[in-house]
Amino acid sequence: MDKMKLAVIGGSGLYELEALEDRRWVSVDTPWGAPSDEILTGTLGGVEMAFLPRHGRGHVHSPSEVPYRANIDALKRLGVTDVISVSACGSFREEMAPGDFVIVDQFIDHTFARDKSFFGTGCVAHVSVAHPTCPRLGDACHAAAREAGVRVHRGGTYLAMEGPQFSTMAESRMYREAWGADVIGMTNMPEAKLAREAELCYASVAMVTDFDSWHPDHGAVEISDIIRVMSGNGDKARRMIGRLPFLLGTQRDRCPHNCDRALEHAIMTAPDRRDPTLLARLDAVAGRVL
Repeated sequence: MDKMKLAVIGGSGLYELEALEDRRWVSVDTPWGAPSDEILTGTLGGVEMAFLPRHGRGHVHSPSEVPYRANIDALKRLGVTDVISVSACGSFREEMAPGDFVIVDQFIDHTFARDKSFFGTGCVAHVSVAHPTCPRLGDACHAAAREAGVRVHRGGTYLAMEGPQFSTMAESRMYREAWGADVIGMTNMPEAKLAREAELCYASVAMVTDFDSWHPDHGAVEISDIIRVMSGNGDKARRMIGRLPFLLGTQRDRCPHNCDRALEHAIMTAPDRRDPTLLARLDAVAGRVL
């Protein structure tokens, strides 16, 4: 068994975890540049935890400019084993209403301006993301949300768009009707893919703030309403996170879904043709297999 170390990546409306004990903001250097911010470390319920504000404190990084590779690498360097992504989203479903949480289990990656892999020329790797989130971790988030009194949906497809603008009505209808997406956001990709490459268990909790532009009442929604819902979602997320250490425990077995063995047969480049410079950058992410 390994020691559990749980990371939370906080999205819009969640920039701090006040409940952590022995709190300390730490700087982590990575070969991929600086993470979004310093990382808050501490313990909660006896479990070691790390908290990273995805957009930085004060919300300084746009979705396209979040340093996704540096963020995942930094968490891996800190010894993190499991990652909970918390992010704001719009909803394509009447039943997934503002204030609800959705435990995402599938993605449609519609982003195009981001670095999506740690690997490349000199060390090529292909990991499976057929099932891009960890069911064990998703189940824990679902149970924690229910215990926290949050209306939560288990399962949903997240459409990751580039942004920073929101969807046109035509796009929104296409994503909902033709593509079958349930929620829409701007930040879970390539984050989920990179977590898989780093052999980290990853779960996504999408916090609904509004119905996207497909909804007939969308035009009646004021920005003040969205901000109010976002603030309430942040409070709900803190309650949910507070339950997770008691559900997950301080120790963990190997992931039954092999998230922590994703690179087992993924690297294609022959050992004698691998680029030493790239290998050095991969020391935290792929050190187990390299």
